[in-house]
Amino acid sequence: MSPHRWQKSSYCQEGDACVHISATPVVVQIADADPPRHVLTVSPVAFGALLGLVKSADRR
Repeated sequence: MSPHRWQKSSYCQEGDACVHISATPVVVQIADADPPRHVLTVSPVAFGALLGLVKSADRR
């Protein structure tokens, strides 16, 4: 498995309450820390759908 380049969320506050993301054209990985302790792997399409739902919830 190739190493992933993790990026911290721009909405991260101080401390460990951050979401980290590593994306390739094939998969998007979402983790709870860098280095990751728990990783959720999804397709770019599924990740896009998740972002759409989160953005629509923010508008309510």
